[in-house]
Amino acid sequence: MFLLPAFPSADYLILALLACGAVVLDRCLGEPQRWHPLVGFGRLASLLSHQLNPPARQPKTAQRLTGLLAWALAVLPFTYLAWELTQTRFGWLVHGYLLYFALGHQSLRQHALAVYSALQNNDFPQAQRAASYMVSRDREAIEPVSSTLESVLENGNDGVFAALFWFLVAGGPGALLYRLANTLDAMWGYKTSQYYYFGWAAARLDDVLNYMPARLTALTYALLGNTSKGLYAWRMQAKQWDSPNAGPVMSAGAGALNVALGGRARYHGVWHERPALGTTVPPTMHDIPRALKLVSAGLYSWLIIAVLAGVIAYA
Repeated sequence: MFLLPAFPSADYLILALLACGAVVLDRCLGEPQRWHPLVGFGRLASLLSHQLNPPARQPKTAQRLTGLLAWALAVLPFTYLAWELTQTRFGWLVHGYLLYFALGHQSLRQHALAVYSALQNNDFPQAQRAASYMVSRDREAIEPVSSTLESVLENGNDGVFAALFWFLVAGGPGALLYRLANTLDAMWGYKTSQYYYFGWAAARLDDVLNYMPARLTALTYALLGNTSKGLYAWRMQAKQWDSPNAGPVMSAGAGALNVALGGRARYHGVWHERPALGTTVPPTMHDIPRALKLVSAGLYSWLIIAVLAGVIAYA
């Protein structure tokens, strides 16, 4: 763990309390509407991709190596700078801000509730439009309820629990490294002709960083929802999903909510038959706030456990 030099005897308790503060800040302020750091990072990532992944394709191994180089150039300097800042007199503030930056809890709520609100108003096209901001499927083919539920469950891990996990393991720099790596996976991790090999490192490194958080998230969903169905779905269905981390998270979440997810979806004009997840109960729009409550309950449970662990360590 990146130690807080000003508080050597209470590092973990301070990190846990800072985590609580960052969650409160995220709930009150949400993501920055202007000058969001990830916008600038996205431009840097696009520039690196343009420079190191030219249209004239390199050999497969070269594409993978340049993809790894691009990942390192995008992530490691910012992580090192963050670590240096945490070693200053006000390093504890930096830790807290970095977790606030990495969290996406309030943003996830806002996007999902926008879909729910549109459905309440019987505005299906607006619901599809709102859901399209959460998933990468073709807008006109989006089924807004199931796609929103899948996004809430998966991004509950990616934007909430995994960021908090790495913060509690490695402080603010850990949360930052994870968030940047996850962003690169979202930008480069597609199995398209452009990124199939170049994005290999970004996808695999995100898999590694998400391996433990995803399974803790799946367990959290199962324990706080329908436990038997959540654990059963995780055990029987997770391995059928393409992603080694999304599989446990989404299957356990679908089972915990007692709804059916997965199935047919269209991406970039092509229909994909995805494995069924959860149970056989069709989801309704009222499951959207249920899914959000599941994520929130999990987040608050993690914070309580972290604070209690910090108190025990400090005692």
